[in-house]
Order: sequence, then C-alpha cells, then structure tokens
Amino acid sequence: MAQKPSIPKGTRDFSPAEMVRRNYIFDTIREVFQQYGYMPVETPAMENLDTLLGKYGDEGDKLLFKILNSGDFLNKADEKLLAQKDSSRLTGQISEKGLRYDLTVPFARFVVQHQGELTFPFKRYQIQPVWRADRPQKGRYREFFQCDVDVIGSDSLFNEVELVQIVDDVFRKLGIRVIVKLNNRKVLAGIAEIIGESSRLTDITVAIDKLEKIGLEKVNAELLEKGLSNAAIEKLQPILSLSGTNTEKLDRLSRVLASSETGIKGVNEIREVLTILADLELKTDVELDLTLARGLNYYTGAIFEVKALDVEIGSITGGGRYDDLTGIFGLKNVSGVGISFGADRIFDVMNQLELFPSEVTAGTQLMFVNFGPREGLWCLKLATELRQQGLKVEVYPDSARMKKQMNYANKKNIGFVALVGEEEMKAGTVTLKNMASGEQFSVSPAEIAGRIKKSK
Repeated sequence: MAQKPSIPKGTRDFSPAEMVRRNYIFDTIREVFQQYGYMPVETPAMENLDTLLGKYGDEGDKLLFKILNSGDFLNKADEKLLAQKDSSRLTGQISEKGLRYDLTVPFARFVVQHQGELTFPFKRYQIQPVWRADRPQKGRYREFFQCDVDVIGSDSLFNEVELVQIVDDVFRKLGIRVIVKLNNRKVLAGIAEIIGESSRLTDITVAIDKLEKIGLEKVNAELLEKGLSNAAIEKLQPILSLSGTNTEKLDRLSRVLASSETGIKGVNEIREVLTILADLELKTDVELDLTLARGLNYYTGAIFEVKALDVEIGSITGGGRYDDLTGIFGLKNVSGVGISFGADRIFDVMNQLELFPSEVTAGTQLMFVNFGPREGLWCLKLATELRQQGLKVEVYPDSARMKKQMNYANKKNIGFVALVGEEEMKAGTVTLKNMASGEQFSVSPAEIAGRIKKSK
C-alpha cells in the first residue's frame, strides 16, 4: 500500500497563489531595508550547537532542534548515560549541530568570523527560515521565515529610531495598521533592583513576557514558584499596571527608579527615542509598555514589539538592543540593535484582512491557444515579443481539444486568451478573447499589449 504523504506538524506547504503573496511581503520588506542602506547576508540553516546553546535562556534551549551526528551516532555515547536515559547530558555526545533558532545569534557569529572584511557600523538584513520545537498553534509554527535587519558597531539611539521608521514604512506599504510597543531592559533591571530581586532579572523578564498570554495571576504564581518573595511580587504590581501617556509613565518611572542608576539610564534612553520620533511625524503610534520583556537573554537596552490592530494574533515584529552578543564569540564591547519581521504572521494577517493588491495575485495575463505545430511556433515567437513588453504570457504546450485549453485558462484565472489559426496567420492578426466578459475582437500583434494593459 502506498504511503500517505504528510509533512511535520508546525510546517506548511505553499501553493503558487500563496507564494506570490509571500514574495510580495518579502519584496516589500527587502525594498525598505535597502532604502535605509542595509545589505543582504545569508548564513547556513544549521549551526554548531555550541554557537546556539546558552543564548536564548533555558526555555529557548529546550526549543532548539538538534541534529543527530552522521553515521552511528550512538557509537561514542556513554553507556551509563544511555542506561539512565539522561537525554540532556547525552545530547552533547550524539549531536554537534542544530537548526538555527533565530537569525541574530548566527549574525553575531558571522560578524566575529568575518570582522576583518566588514565596515562598521555594519548594517545587514537577512530573510531566511528558522526552526523552533514549539507547540504548533494559530500563528505559531515550527518552521517560519524571519526578515531581520540589524546594525552592529554603534551605540547611537539614532539606530533605534531608524528601526521604528523602518517598521512604520513597511507596514504602511503593506496596509497593516499596527502599534509599536517599546520598553528597555535597563528599566526592567532597575525594577528588579528596587524590589530587591536583582539576581532574578531573567526569571522576572521571562514571567512578565507571558503577561498578555496567561494573565497577571498566573504570572505572579510563576514568580512565586521561581523563588521571589511575596513582598517583592507585591511591589511589582503597581509597576506592571502603570497607565497614562508615555510622558506620564516616564515621569512616574523616574520617581520610582530614582535610586537605580541603571533604571534611570533606561528611562532616559526611552525618553530620547520617543522625543526624536515625535519630530518625525510617523503614521504609527509608539507606546511605552512596561510589561514588554522579550524573554531572550541577550537583550540589554531598548526592546520592541509590533502588534496588528485589526487581528487577534501575537506580535508580528520584535527585537531590541544587545550590547555584547559578539563578546560570546570573542569580539568584546560591540553593541548592536535589530528587529525581526515575522513573515508568516504578516502573511496570515494580510490574508485575513484581504490586503493583497489584485495586481499582486494576478498570474498569467494572456494564453495562446495551441492549434498545431505551425500555429504553435507562430504563437511562441509572438509570446516572446509580448513578454519583452512586460506581459505575463504562456502558450498552451499541446494541441489539445479547445475545451480542455479553455478550461485550463479558466482555472488559472487567465484574463485573456489569444486564438491564432490559419486565417489569422494569413491576415497577420490575432483573435483576442476577454475571459471575464466573453467579448472577442480581432487585433494586430502590435495592439495586444495595449489592449490588455488598458483592461486593468
């Protein structure tokens, strides 16, 4: 019996119609990146595990897809660990590589490895798939594309401002209404300091990052489980529920964090970014959100998240400042900042809101019916000329029954069909049929492109 074909959960096939739409998203994002001076790079789908492990926190490490070593991968495995079924300690013996979890850590590795060839500040973009062993659900996949843009080798807050401008440009071009959520890890560090739990910053940020998903009560329960005192959790509550305008929130934070040098520095960085953005007249609102934590361990300054306003879905873009990610690989004190556009979620949002322009989803504009070898060759030559004029043209490959060829054109939503038989070849004309209206008319080859373009 033939095997029933399937794909792993959390992955997807994309049809031609879907790929046209996805490429529209990629092309739009790529165009904006390039307008700001960013250049493309690519890195391998797999990295050495020691490059990936320890960069995303304990939860992130659990979501890494590990690749078994080639050949007899159990040959060098410790028999005692095998008997104990100690998978965490066995991993290092049977797996040396893993699929990349994001594009930022491979980018940091790339910068260190190629530092002698780069000009700093180095501005790069990268559009490639990443993999996470997550639980598949709506808007969350195990394989998905990220569209990253980063600048490394500069501490200037102008870079943060520029990233928000890029977000504004991309989503304005795509037609998605969004809001940018902004916070700063220094502020979160300051909060941890004033509640007396500086050593538990990671636990606090990981829990706070789940606030929107699981609610305040469960976040507090998680913090208690992680070892925070009831008194510390109580001190945290008014900060998590802070409301008002961005200015009001910053003013209150300045008072609350007055005793924390780190916290005040974070407040000042947010204030400066918001002040500059106010002068740039963006179409997108930017909101200070203290519950925004982004659980990745490598963030040290500004953190961003972008939410769609008209669809219930998780963040569709996110990122932040990382002061010394390259230091892990031996290049110290090189700060970077970047954001990542989640192409798969953007695709879902645009599908749900029907935002794709009709000209993007349009495929072949004109199909030549094939009446036989002589007619087919005549059509092939004319099709070549029409393609050079910017039309999407195909010639049906077989001289099949007319009904079959017309059904093909209908199923592909081809706008026009060209009929060229003996009479048309003698007269040097083409019978053009508008498939939507059913209207037929005789035209010269020189008139075809104009007629089709005019019909849009």
